[in-house]
Amino acid sequence: MSARIHLVKLCVGADSVEDLADWQTQTRARGTDGMPRHVTRMWPKRESELLDGGSLYWVIRGEILCRQRILRLDEVIGSDGIRRCAIVLDPEIHRTQAAPRRPFQGWRYLKPEDAPRDLSRGRDSDDTLPEDLNRALAEIGVI
Repeated sequence: MSARIHLVKLCVGADSVEDLADWQTQTRARGTDGMPRHVTRMWPKRESELLDGGSLYWVIRGEILCRQRILRLDEVIGSDGIRRCAIVLDPEIHRTQAAPRRPFQGWRYLKPEDAPRDLSRGRDSDDTLPEDLNRALAEIGVI
């Protein structure tokens, strides 16, 4: 029996959750099935745990701000002949409480108990706090 695990990844080139959502509407960010995906060089060793309800948590401008459920992992062979992993994602983006993260390369595993909670649906459209205040509140665990 597997236990759920998540991934956390930097969302390079995005300044907001809206930037991520816009990117994922583009054809090059989707597979042939139309689902958004993120292609990575490494294949997760903990595949069964990821596919047991795991999500990809996105770090945007130094904070985890949202997540997407991982649907499956597809093999992709690049034009260079190298095997890669396409992390196929649910198109629905769930905003989360802000959680500061230092820069890192690739992706990291994230235990469920360490994952930030989803924001309630009603808070998705709330005005955002100034970035420095939001970060300070997240650091002390208020949000």
